[in-house]
Amino acid sequence: MRHAFLHSVSPGLCGYSSDFLSYLYCSNFLSKNIIMGDLKDRFKAKADELNTEIKNLLKEHGEKVIGQVQLSQIYQGMRGITGLISETSLLDAQDGIRFRGFSIPELREKLPRARHGSEPLPEGLFYLMLVGELPVESDVNHVTDILQRRSHVPNHVFAAIDALPLNTHPMTMYVIGVMALQTESYFAKAYAEGINKKDYWLPAFDDTILLIARLPRIAAYIYRRKYKNNHHINPNGLLDWAGNFAHMLGYEDESFMDLMRLYMTIHADHEGGNVSAHTTHLVGSALSDPYLSYAAGMNGLAGPLHGLANQEVIKWIFEMQKELKTDLPNKEQIAAYVKKTLSEGKVVPGYGHAVLRKTDPRFTAQMEFAKKHLPDDNLVQTVWNIYETVPPILKSLGKIKNPWPNVDAHSGALLVHYGLVEYEFYTVLFAVSRSLGVLANLCWDRALGLPLERPKSVTTDLVKRWLENKDEIWGE
Repeated sequence: MRHAFLHSVSPGLCGYSSDFLSYLYCSNFLSKNIIMGDLKDRFKAKADELNTEIKNLLKEHGEKVIGQVQLSQIYQGMRGITGLISETSLLDAQDGIRFRGFSIPELREKLPRARHGSEPLPEGLFYLMLVGELPVESDVNHVTDILQRRSHVPNHVFAAIDALPLNTHPMTMYVIGVMALQTESYFAKAYAEGINKKDYWLPAFDDTILLIARLPRIAAYIYRRKYKNNHHINPNGLLDWAGNFAHMLGYEDESFMDLMRLYMTIHADHEGGNVSAHTTHLVGSALSDPYLSYAAGMNGLAGPLHGLANQEVIKWIFEMQKELKTDLPNKEQIAAYVKKTLSEGKVVPGYGHAVLRKTDPRFTAQMEFAKKHLPDDNLVQTVWNIYETVPPILKSLGKIKNPWPNVDAHSGALLVHYGLVEYEFYTVLFAVSRSLGVLANLCWDRALGLPLERPKSVTTDLVKRWLENKDEIWGE
């Protein structure tokens, strides 16, 4: 009777293990699967196909050596060491980030848009990262519908955030909100009940959907609590994911909604080795559920060398304007201030990138948005003047491989134009966007059955013995 009922209401469940079918009932999960079934089925078909391909690759080429590791790389943050698989995106030194092979300009052209918008819907990018194929409008509408229906946040999450002092950094509030939401984890419940490991991807998938659906509500709640006297705005279920986020923040301007769609798209992923993506993958490899894994990754994103950088850029510009006593410094003034910053042993935030060797296409996308919507804004003009001034100065130092701006160099100016001047909150925006990539990757980790990540570490003493030929190098 139970199996017959499942087959009648959700054909996508056919073939799943009997213990997982029991999990559907004990977790009150069935109705959610019916709504999410189409996207799940497509993801499962792609995962089965790639699993077979990977097994064949390992069978035939498993002993092949990929790359070499230099001693400097071991001591310098494993920089450039190939050691991860991340199916959703790849960073190209010339073309920037490519999502499933598509560049930022291609995504802006090819991904479906909102009815009155001109920028791609991030739901479409999420679909692309999960399934590996460009979505059509109906595919994106399906994802939007899923997220709209699953966006309710339990009251205890708001209570956890409200328990924090108002001067708490918004990223701390955000991560605590995510951790409070972990009580809803299907993966944690399923694992505790003994789910078959080949079905791990299913509750991980559902945690991913629910988490992404609820993050804009949590982020907007934090913004309105901290900066808008606790005056909150209810969701609008008729809007897309990013449009509704803009609405809950307090913006009804269609161009700001388009900015949020662009922002959420271009910040969504950056291959697997950056701190937030790698941390989410690493913690997830211990079979921590998506809530725990994502929260860990976002603690990494909060660092000044990662997601906090966009906050540092706008702070640096404000300090420059204050010192120069003008909101539109000329290029000569900017050059002098840049040289002063460098002479004090500081960096110019927003410039330089570990991999890119040209202007970040995400910077260019934001510059194109600004030229269309706010070309006369003084802060934007300042960003463009910095863009023309900084690279030649950095080049003259002879030490910097990439003197060009990255994504953080422009985003703050756009937000300030629309009145979102609370730059401490910018990393929360980044975190909401980055959920799309790191959680899509986590679904793939579970679908591919990737193991616990456990690289080998050594001591400096052992390294010295290797170099003196007193011990076998790269020992067990």
